[in-house]
Amino acid sequence: MQVSIVIPVRNEAENIIPLLEEIVDVMKGADAYEIIVVDDGSNDQTSQVLNQALQRVDMLRVIHHELSCGQSTAICTGIKVAKFAVVATLDGDGQNDPADIPRLYEQLKQQTEESAQLWMVAGWRNKRHDSTWKLFSSKVANAVRGGLLGDKTPDTGCGLKVFFRDKFLELPYFDHMHRFLPALIIRAGGQVISVPVNHRARSKGYSKYGTLDRLWAGITDLMGVIWLKKRATVPVIKEIQRG
Repeated sequence: MQVSIVIPVRNEAENIIPLLEEIVDVMKGADAYEIIVVDDGSNDQTSQVLNQALQRVDMLRVIHHELSCGQSTAICTGIKVAKFAVVATLDGDGQNDPADIPRLYEQLKQQTEESAQLWMVAGWRNKRHDSTWKLFSSKVANAVRGGLLGDKTPDTGCGLKVFFRDKFLELPYFDHMHRFLPALIIRAGGQVISVPVNHRARSKGYSKYGTLDRLWAGITDLMGVIWLKKRATVPVIKEIQRG
């Protein structure tokens, strides 16, 4: 297994060290890997904690945004500097379980042998540990998005995903694009499968996103993705050989 693990963080000083320790333990059997933490303009002790972690975790790379640019930009920054062909992303709050990464990686590799169009294995938090309101709003958002985009993905909000770096970099970039990756991949001609993954309650810190903020941004972004989808054309390519 060779994989770049990209983690966008903002104000997660209390969670980042336990998460890094989990990843190192899980990846002991990997052929090669790197952990890229993108600090998206944190104003707590996250930067200091990451500087200390650099002295202890050999596989760790830290990228710092001077100003917060949002989760999608942080993810893109990490993927652009990644050195391996396969990328795994997960959130920095500790709710995603790093133990799921090898399993999703193997599914991507095995099923790619059967279908070259499989570009991503997406995590599905089928047993979430969140507040009742968060669960309700997420369920509604996934239903609306899935109905309009037809991406057949039950949980696009799950930060745990494994995919091919080059395919991701072909996708159109925009703020909040990480919430629409399955639809964007399908639009580009790829395939996505969803796999149940472990989900844990947040033990420290707090969510950086409000429900209303997500609602208004989500409506605007959804209209934009619908626009992109309607204007996409995936050609069937055949090279003509000399007779």
